[in-house]
Amino acid sequence: MRARRLVAVASVAVGLVALAGCRTEPGVAAYVGDQRITEEAVNGILDELRAQTAAPTAAPDAPEAAQPAPPLPGRAQIVGTLVLGEVCERVSADKGYRPQGRAEPAQVARQLGLAPETEYVREVATLYTCLSGIPTGTPAAPTEQELADLIAAGRKAGVIPADVPDDAAAGQLDGDQLRLALATRRSLAEAVEGYDVTVNPRYRPLEFPVLSFAGDAPAVSVPLGEPGSDAVTDISTPEPLPTVEPTGAEATEPVAS
Repeated sequence: MRARRLVAVASVAVGLVALAGCRTEPGVAAYVGDQRITEEAVNGILDELRAQTAAPTAAPDAPEAAQPAPPLPGRAQIVGTLVLGEVCERVSADKGYRPQGRAEPAQVARQLGLAPETEYVREVATLYTCLSGIPTGTPAAPTEQELADLIAAGRKAGVIPADVPDDAAAGQLDGDQLRLALATRRSLAEAVEGYDVTVNPRYRPLEFPVLSFAGDAPAVSVPLGEPGSDAVTDISTPEPLPTVEPTGAEATEPVAS
């Protein structure tokens, strides 16, 4: 099996549960309790990013200095960031959690290739600062289903060759980082069971990756709100958020060679 790596996107994430009932309101992307995250807010963030990216970064007579525009976050990724930020603030206030480190906008901006003064960069920096204070839980061995899901994700992403048996792949992928990611997902999902989160059907399924394969393909993700619906949508799977210190996110050694 070729050398593969699992890359920690963040040491913590927030799991969410949906309301038993249904909340729908025109122009609302998601609810966290009584807090509305509006489509207008998402539009404003995306419009600012587009305007910033469209601004020239080099003189026309100096093409060698021009840099390709970085990929912008999709609407679902923006919604996920806003939802996570709201939930993290509420969990931290209720449980008395305090950030263990600070993610600076300038650092996040370098990771994303965006301007540090944009609202999206500030929101991501605030989110990761908050998440640094959320307990991660005790690492635990994956269940058979969790390993099966991980292998399926790896095959879909093309990082596990077709000729590698499932048992061999499981043995190579199971390790300390995977177990920490699974523990983080479980403990934080349980910690926020009392929070009411509803996501607009166009963004479902909305997930936040806590562990990714090399190449940013999600390996372990926390669901945000309800599972997917049959509604037609133009929203793609949200991309993983960038690795931001000091949340402890860093690449592992190759899990196979």
